[in-house]
Amino acid sequence: MPQELRAVDWTGSGLALIDQTLLPHRHETVAVHDVDTLVDAIQRLVVRGAPAIGAAGAYGVALAIIEGEREGWTEAEVRAAVARVREARPTAVNLMAGVDRVMTRFGEGLDAVLEEAAAVQREDVAANRAMGVFGADWLVQRVGVERPLRILTHCNTGALATAGWGTALGVIRELHARGLVEVVYADETRPLLQGSRLTAWELVQEGIPHYVQADGAAAGTILRGEVDAAVVGADRIAANGDTANKVGTVGVALACADAGIPFLVAAPTTTVDLATKTGDEIHIELRGEAEVLEWAGVRTAPAESRGHNPAFDVTPGRLVTGLVTERGVLEVSAGELPGDRLNMGRSVSSSELR
Repeated sequence: MPQELRAVDWTGSGLALIDQTLLPHRHETVAVHDVDTLVDAIQRLVVRGAPAIGAAGAYGVALAIIEGEREGWTEAEVRAAVARVREARPTAVNLMAGVDRVMTRFGEGLDAVLEEAAAVQREDVAANRAMGVFGADWLVQRVGVERPLRILTHCNTGALATAGWGTALGVIRELHARGLVEVVYADETRPLLQGSRLTAWELVQEGIPHYVQADGAAAGTILRGEVDAAVVGADRIAANGDTANKVGTVGVALACADAGIPFLVAAPTTTVDLATKTGDEIHIELRGEAEVLEWAGVRTAPAESRGHNPAFDVTPGRLVTGLVTERGVLEVSAGELPGDRLNMGRSVSSSELR
């Protein structure tokens, strides 16, 4: 990209968020100077992607402090506002982790809070760059072909979904920089089309050849032998390797398992929640029925129909060939779990993965 996208940017007095509900047709930002506007932006998916909302949540603590000073809130009222930010979306652990980390410096004042929030954002970019290298190295070795790869991805996991660079799309960007991407299959990703609207837009900026396909086409594309590997992101990873990601991901994982190709999850260690033992404990957000019963505000289903609209699903760890973080790759389906302190507790060099 000519200039690195920043989905979340601190302006000095508030946040500037790229409005991802308007892309790819309009590239606009939303100015956020109060907690209500931030919570609304998170819930409406103006800002989305686990690491991006983690950064937004971190800065949300600063917003609450500033608004509290402006409105004459008590400390209890400021803390209640922070709690609303923390709970704006329940599935992605990064939001809670970002808020909780910054709150450790709440008592030191606004400057300390902003310093910590900036560190959250800075460290996410560095983590994404590292996992891009680890993931690319691992895929080249695992696929074992001497040609550019055909990669399938689901939802949006690029700079728009993070503090910068991207997780799964960061792996793809690294492969592309090495001349190792033949084509990307970008699932459209229902119900809000993050794949066709956002991932495709980022791929265009990078000049990466790609197809947008319906979510229902993904399994067939994989089983026909048109894909070498799938790379996806995650919103929460349980201690046993079960992975919550955008709804439709588990179908991709099942198809990869049947086809015998790698299914790689790319996520920073902040997405690993060791307190959540299995995927059964992950709260799955249910979104409004209108998102699946209407299109562009026009009812497409019978008036009597009800909508079932889970935003995420959980892929069992046994289907996760690899989990790449900024510390290396764990082969989860082979028994290497996120709770393994040896691998997840230190940086792992690329040579150790070969």
